[in-house]
Amino acid sequence: MKLTRYCLALDLIDNPELISAYEESHKKVWPEVITNIKNAGIEHLELYRVENRLMMVMEVNDTFSFDRKAEMDESNEQVQEWERLMWKYQQALPNTKPGEKWRLMKNIFSME
Repeated sequence: MKLTRYCLALDLIDNPELISAYEESHKKVWPEVITNIKNAGIEHLELYRVENRLMMVMEVNDTFSFDRKAEMDESNEQVQEWERLMWKYQQALPNTKPGEKWRLMKNIFSME
């Protein structure tokens, strides 16, 4: 099975206590959130941080689509609760559209 990789970016509120709390919350991501991620076709997901900038790396199978994932998230109350909790620590990148959180990054180089 061929996987597709996506990288997305988001900022955290630039406050060391909030950043620490955000990282702690990701040591125990709710099982319902993990199940929803897997059911959306995401095979592998990692978060990286430098200062208050986050990068998410997702490897997805051919069943994944951003629209389908958004629909699944919207219909899952536990995922919505998690997202509301995480938004206490997060802030949108500059020039982000209203309602958008994670922004898809453009691949500008790949060494093969």
